[in-house]
Amino acid sequence: MRRIKNFLTTTLIGGLVVILPIAIFVFFVNFLIGFVNNLLQPIAGIISRIFADWSDIVAQIISFLVVIAFCFMVGIFIRTRIGNNIFSYIEKQWLLKLPLYGTIKETIKQFFGNEKTPFTKVVLVDIFNNGTRMTGFVTDELPNGKLTIFVPTGPNPTNGFIFHVDEDQVEYLDTNTEDAMRSIIGVGVGSADALNIKA
Repeated sequence: MRRIKNFLTTTLIGGLVVILPIAIFVFFVNFLIGFVNNLLQPIAGIISRIFADWSDIVAQIISFLVVIAFCFMVGIFIRTRIGNNIFSYIEKQWLLKLPLYGTIKETIKQFFGNEKTPFTKVVLVDIFNNGTRMTGFVTDELPNGKLTIFVPTGPNPTNGFIFHVDEDQVEYLDTNTEDAMRSIIGVGVGSADALNIKA
């Protein structure tokens, strides 16, 4: 009976592991399409009323170009010192206090390739010199020879701790950032493969 129960439980979990990521991805794509459509409809309606001779397709195309131009103008404004300072202030005061804003922002940056990972060297770091190793990333090399290490927390790697340690406390790993992050998000599951640690 227990064997049947374990079989049913593990099979169900296995199915959820396969289906949930796909379902969540489809949900977000559908949400994004709906959001863009809701954004374009009012603009297309205004254009259609102003230019009654134009077809709905032309109005949709022009409204899409208007949104693209608006995003471009916002991007130009943010690139200026004044615009960047204003947005940074708004983000620190309000936006970063919203639930999941930071995670969503980092995800979008990675999705569009606008954010280059600031750490490419994956390490195991012995923070307290007691043999306990933490998965981390080298983020800077200090003039005094110490290394700055960012140790993310799982399953949310956008949070973590920053340590400044001697180089002899660090073991460099022959693995990439994506595999190491996958292990951290998975709360350590598959660490041997992700961190390329051999027996």
